[in-house]
Amino acid sequence: MTLPAIDWAQPWLAPYRADGEAAAQAVARNDGCVAAGLQDIGSTSAPDFVRQYELPTGQAFEAHIFRTRTVPTRDNLHDFFNGLVWLAFPRTKRRLNELQAGEIARDGVGATRGALRDALTLFDENGALLDAPPALWRALVARDWHTLFVSGRGLWSEARLVLFGHALLEKLVTPRKPITAHVLLPADGGNGPAALDDVSVAGMLDAQRLGRKPFVPLPVLGVPGWCAGNEAAQFYDDPKVFRPLAGRGIPGA
Repeated sequence: MTLPAIDWAQPWLAPYRADGEAAAQAVARNDGCVAAGLQDIGSTSAPDFVRQYELPTGQAFEAHIFRTRTVPTRDNLHDFFNGLVWLAFPRTKRRLNELQAGEIARDGVGATRGALRDALTLFDENGALLDAPPALWRALVARDWHTLFVSGRGLWSEARLVLFGHALLEKLVTPRKPITAHVLLPADGGNGPAALDDVSVAGMLDAQRLGRKPFVPLPVLGVPGWCAGNEAAQFYDDPKVFRPLAGRGIPGA
């Protein structure tokens, strides 16, 4: 298996670039084995990456990780990015896994996950973290896209967005305008600075709060500097992507 080409110069890959380039080279050296490539550059803070066949038939993936401290890994881009997030945010990923495993131990694996496991999966697959001035947070929560990206555009120089979800990173290997992240809303509603380091993010993952799905959608290619096309204000005049809140007109119209 050969990994698809990844443009590591893309701004959303900056937090993962060093490990990602090294891991991609290691995968190639290991005849396309993603687990072996990730293991080659792993650290003591990350779990071991093992081949997918080490996950026993019928065993829940998250329960297995929690029990063995190993991550079964397939030879595909999805699991490659999952490994990179484990390397960058090991405490946060362990906290997500701990909460998932606790829910599985209590309720088993059924046809539906339940509110907490749904939220954990959503963040794990498609989540993002934002540190931004309060004015940008208010505009984002209100889906006021004109303020967020046009009239307030200059404030993005004071902001930092980190994509956490590995499925989100996988989708952006082929960037498309509709790709949308679920940004974790801080407990203070974005009224203060947010630390985006691994320890701080792990500490934000409160089970009771997560069960209420404290996320706001953000079309990531709207972020200034993340897409050449968004330099024109008309880029945001697309209600299929930049959707208003239900019951409101298009913000800024």
